[in-house]
Amino acid sequence: MPPSFELIGYVAAVLTTGSFVPQVLKVARERQTKGISLGMYVLFTLGVALWLVYGLLIGSAPVAAANAVALLLAGAVLVMKLRFG
Repeated sequence: MPPSFELIGYVAAVLTTGSFVPQVLKVARERQTKGISLGMYVLFTLGVALWLVYGLLIGSAPVAAANAVALLLAGAVLVMKLRFG
């Protein structure tokens, strides 16, 4: 794969994964999750976990790295949703 393709993957990974940071910070700061769908975060977190496994199986660093970080961030929101209601 050409290096420019890898770069596109890393930029996409930073942008999409980074989009979770404001949500995690907001929930952590306010301790309020009323507007967050539990079902959506359960399904999303499971999907991200599978994308991480897929990225590892195909040896794609951008896919694996992005989904490892996304799993931590989405998992944090999911735990706070379960904890704070």
